[in-house]
Formats: sequence, C-alpha cells, structure tokens
Amino acid sequence: MLDIQKIRADFPILSQKVNGKPLVYFDNGATSQKPQVVIDAISAYYSEINANIHRGVHTLSQLATDAYEASRNTIQNHLNAKHNYEIIFTSGTTFGINLVANGFASLLKAGDEVMVSALEHHSNIVPWQFLCERTGAKLVVIPMNEKGELILSEYDNLLSEKTKIVAVNHISNALGTVNPIEYIIKKAHGVGAAVLIDGAQATPHLRPDVQALDCDFYVFSGHKVCGPTGVGILYGKGEWLRKLPPYQGGGEMIAEVTFEKTTYADLPHKFEAGTPNIEGGIVLGTAIDYMNAIGFDNIAAYEHELLLYGTKRLQEIEGLKIFGTSENKASVISFNIEGIHPYDIGTIIDKLGIAVRTGHHCAQPIMNFFNIPGTIRASFAFYNTKEEIDIFVEAVKKAQMMLS
Repeated sequence: MLDIQKIRADFPILSQKVNGKPLVYFDNGATSQKPQVVIDAISAYYSEINANIHRGVHTLSQLATDAYEASRNTIQNHLNAKHNYEIIFTSGTTFGINLVANGFASLLKAGDEVMVSALEHHSNIVPWQFLCERTGAKLVVIPMNEKGELILSEYDNLLSEKTKIVAVNHISNALGTVNPIEYIIKKAHGVGAAVLIDGAQATPHLRPDVQALDCDFYVFSGHKVCGPTGVGILYGKGEWLRKLPPYQGGGEMIAEVTFEKTTYADLPHKFEAGTPNIEGGIVLGTAIDYMNAIGFDNIAAYEHELLLYGTKRLQEIEGLKIFGTSENKASVISFNIEGIHPYDIGTIIDKLGIAVRTGHHCAQPIMNFFNIPGTIRASFAFYNTKEEIDIFVEAVKKAQMMLS
C-alpha cells in the first residue's frame, strides 16, 4: 500500500493554492510534478559540480561526467537495455523520433512503406510524413475502432515486405489506451520491419523491458516521469544505431575532423552532438530512482484504482461521454459533455483550482475520427487522490450547470 499523504509531501507544488483553492493537478499526461529530491538535485548540480563533460581534465568536469554517465547506467538498468551505449540522451521524445525518422531517409526508397497508427500524437506522425516526402515512401495507418483500440486484423493485412518501420505509441496520450505492442513488434519483425515505440505516456505508469519487448527503438521524455523538462531518452538496439547516420554535426560526435573528411565517434556519442543538457541528464537518473523506490507495480495498482473510481464518478453526470473505453487503459479519462465546448468547462474548473487539459491533445486524427473538436482530459498520477476526484466531479457538475 502506498502512503499517499507521505508521497504528496514530497511534491512542494501540491500544497499550493490556485485561484484561492487547493490545487488539484490532473494534467499529468502533459507533464508531471517534481518531487523535492529532483528539485534539490538540480540545485546541487549547479551549486557543486557545474562543468562541461567528457573532455575536461579538471576535477569538476570529471565529477559532472561521472554523474552524467552514472545516470545513463541508471536508465540502462531501468529499461533493461543490453548495453549502456544503446541509451542516447535527447531533448525529449519528439527529438528521439525525429532522429530515427531522419536516419531512415538513408535506408528507404520510393515504394517502401512506413506504418503509424490512428492513435498517434502528432510527434509520431509528422516526422514520418517528412521522411515519406523526402524518400517517396508511403505512410500507412493502422485504423482504430470506436473504443479507441487498434484493429489488429487490419494491421495484419497492412503489413507486407514493403513495410520498413512501424512506429506506434505504447499508451495513447489522448485516450489512455494501452496498445498490444508485444504483438505489434512480433508481427512487424515477421516481415523484416523495424519498430519504434513512443513511450512518452507509458513510462510514468510502467517500467518497459526493452529486451523482453524486443523493440528496435523506444523513446520517452524526462518531464513526464518526475524529471526536468528538456531531456529525454532514445533507446536503440546497437545494430540499428550503427546503421543510422548522425542526426546533428558538431562537437562530441566526431572522432577525427579534417577539411577533407570527418569520422564519427562511437555510440552513444555519435548521436549526442554539442554540449548536452547536463543537469537534465543527471537529474533524470534521480527521478527514475525516485519512481523505482515507490515501485511501478504499486504505482500501476493505485492508478488503476483512481481510473476506476474517476470513471464511475464521472458517469454519474448526465450527458457525459467518455472517449477511449478499451479494457486495457492507463489512468486517463477523456470526455465531453453534450452541448458544451471542452474549453468552457476547462476554464471554469480552473477558477476552482483544477488543472485539466482541453483540446485535441496533439492528436487531431483521433478527434476527427470521433467528429469532435477536442475533449476534456483528466490524467491521474500516483500522487493524486480519490478526494481530489470528488472535488473535480463536483466542479464539472457546477460548470455544466453554469453553461447549460
């Protein structure tokens, strides 16, 4: 059992008031809040060991380098990656996807196919559209059903020898659907395609085992797992990372530079050009350690309780429709109330101290599928409570009354 009050005490922002009301933070799908240990680690880096890494002989540089590389090892262990050089520090999930999509431009030709799903965030659509425009490859989309689940029989039919990479999210940010990625990966490998998994929404809720999954690439962002903004991870199998060309040129990613020819550094440095977000990289390790100390099994069990409770309470409201009703769901509830625009409800409940996300959630194809402008999305984390859900439901009822 989690001691929720003890956990909440770790997060200074949760004791804040917003518009004179206690903060109820249900926008965890957009970014998580930060525990004191993470805030302290950021301060400690700048107070004690701030220096550029990897090339300095002086003590501070070596201390910063050691801390940065220790964090890489922490994340390797967290993901169960085979080698630490398969862990690439990035600025976030979007950067990681763009890095891979850019690299595949050297591997694809006209007539090849790139597959994404109907459930993707724009960050896992647009980079692949760029790739198709550059190479003449075709973008193929796995369709979804009314429950917000991918239609796997259609996926099977769409796969062919032409499929070169399949890019899907582990969990949908807009609907909370947990995709059957083990099945998707196995089937894609059956036709020789690579697989990239967008884990931005999954990593706050579960601990992915990249070797067990056998995915070729897995990407996520630090700020969604209680870490800082501006840092993320690309995991890639060593053989794939060696095949891809560097994404950016500059310091750190080179072996030898002459005006005639430049040779590239080994992994992981080949993909880490320039001075990185050193503080972000180090403190991401701190955040991952914090979440592992709580335990992802505990997190998953508690968040599932919140999901069931929140779903039950919201269904009391007349005219409310939930979008994304898969059996296998993370703690995200996306909904609308008949006749009322989601922005209006979001604005009113903000005045009552409640933070939710309203809009298309960077997933316009999903909204187009349901023929709606957007939804209200409440996304719960392990530091939220049933009492907060009660406050939220009463606020939504009040907004409905005011707007009807």
